[in-house]
Amino acid sequence: MSLEKEFIIQGFDPVAFLGVNNAKLNLIKKQFPTLKIISRGERIKVIGEKQEISSFEEKYDELVMHLERFNSLSESDIANILDAGSENNEGHDPSVLVYGNKGLRIIPRTAGHKTLVKASEKNDLVLVSGPAGTGKTYTAVALAVRALKNREVRRIVLTRPAVEAGESLGFLPGDMRDKLDPYMQPIYDALYDMLPPKKLLEYLEARTIEIAPLAYMRGRTLDHAFVILDEAQNTTENQMKMFLTRMGMSARFMITGDLTQVDLPHNKRSGFIMAMKKLKDIEGIGIVELSTKDVIRHRLVKKIINALEEYGDSSR
Repeated sequence: MSLEKEFIIQGFDPVAFLGVNNAKLNLIKKQFPTLKIISRGERIKVIGEKQEISSFEEKYDELVMHLERFNSLSESDIANILDAGSENNEGHDPSVLVYGNKGLRIIPRTAGHKTLVKASEKNDLVLVSGPAGTGKTYTAVALAVRALKNREVRRIVLTRPAVEAGESLGFLPGDMRDKLDPYMQPIYDALYDMLPPKKLLEYLEARTIEIAPLAYMRGRTLDHAFVILDEAQNTTENQMKMFLTRMGMSARFMITGDLTQVDLPHNKRSGFIMAMKKLKDIEGIGIVELSTKDVIRHRLVKKIINALEEYGDSSR
């Protein structure tokens, strides 16, 4: 007796899976000659015997996993996966954190980045400091996306304190997301590099990726999540204590900040500075300090940072 099952392509362009003029789907059909496989837009209908449909479903899941992990699925990939007993990782470069959009390979670019990656793999809580342009936020987001793709966590939570040159969220127009978006733009930029736009939107709508102001973390317990606190130099000591105690079961926390760019009022002490000093000797917590050697922006940025640091030292 023939059965029928429908599969829905979600989170990415169907052409990435089916191929132009169904070229990729035709390769899959050749592997399952006894099945009737029909595609219409985002839907694939499969008709045939139960055992054959189960075999198709297993390979379909592996193909989707490959596409989600590497953001690409070539005809060669399809052939390898269909011929193998399980997902084939041949050609995967272990140094790559995430395979981004349009073939972008996101890798640790400096010795400091490699130290940060190792610290994240060994510790559930990592604090990383460094001047502008050292890739703190970008690398942190790449590690979070990798953990999500590898199913090491169930969601990503991204947060920042809303402190910028004395401005307050309450004075900005729009709803909370509209108010917060300008503060979170570096994180959005990183996510757009690493995830297909449709998949990113799906994650945001399902709150698999959540972006929220630090104040909204109060009272929560963050389980099975990769949580990034960005611009942490602008947290007060009480805010930092609150954030650190949100850590739930199987959670991974990464805190990034620039000790040279504290925008807090003069009567407020930075919680990031406190945490860097007080937590450095606790097992399970990694402390990483990036420097101008890790700057990966325009070559002048490194020179500018060095010049400003020298000026700051001489003016004291």
